[in-house]
Amino acid sequence: MPSLPSARRAAATGAAALSAAALVGLTPTAASAHGAVFNPVSRLAACYAEGPETPRSQVCKDLVADSGTQPLYDWNEVNIANADGQHRSLIPDGKLCSANREKYRALDWARTDWPATAVAAGSFDFRFRTTAAHSGTMTVYITKAGFDPTKPLKWSDLDATPVAVYNTTRTATDGYYNFTGTLPARTGRHVVYKVWQRNDSPEAFYSCSDVTFGGTGQAGAATGAGARTQAQAPTEAKIAAGAALSTVSHAGHGGDEQPPALSAETAGTSSPLVPALAGAGALAAFAAGSLLLGRRRNASGS
Repeated sequence: MPSLPSARRAAATGAAALSAAALVGLTPTAASAHGAVFNPVSRLAACYAEGPETPRSQVCKDLVADSGTQPLYDWNEVNIANADGQHRSLIPDGKLCSANREKYRALDWARTDWPATAVAAGSFDFRFRTTAAHSGTMTVYITKAGFDPTKPLKWSDLDATPVAVYNTTRTATDGYYNFTGTLPARTGRHVVYKVWQRNDSPEAFYSCSDVTFGGTGQAGAATGAGARTQAQAPTEAKIAAGAALSTVSHAGHGGDEQPPALSAETAGTSSPLVPALAGAGALAAFAAGSLLLGRRRNASGS
């Protein structure tokens, strides 16, 4: 049977461990959300621009009917946290636009009525709206000549030569990465596919943008299975209006800046984290006090 001081030390150690475990358990888990291609507009950004609650194009209406509005409010999230450059092994054919994430499954629909951006062969100014800038490489591909947009997108559909490669930094002018690429000669509808691999984290981001060569990007009315709608990027007002309904955060990824510590002014007592942290701190204090008391009594007994 252990002596009384030993028992107290064991209890104190256990309490300290419990308090540490409580603190670890209370650590927020942040999800990723770091941007989208605005030129040419990605599928998800185009549907968000129409309005999650009142989409106009049939494909965006169908997306909401299938998956709800949350994927649209999280327009800047399509990612794989631990990709580490293994894009082809992690994302199967037919799942490129969603990055094989069930939440974004509708983005993989092989349809010809996704809102599209009119483009032409030659120099093209890409524009990426970033909500959290990261150091890494953005590689942009386009589908091969003869691509059939009525079939699910496969890796083999992409031209092996990128149309643009851009090294991103941890700063972005006015919230955008702007860079120039070169589009090859094509006709009809194609898909521009973006892979953004961070180099300060294994995380990577993906998107599909629909483009039309030799046209205006708009044909017929915005109704019916074959209709095509000109893609529009979300306005800054639209982004701000939907921010509160997003379920994603930018904190805690790789070398990202960490969120500021809680303060009395910003935390308040309404947050469940604050009293929980206080309780954990009290438990740790009790453990330390018990250990000190045990040592003093032990010393007196000697």
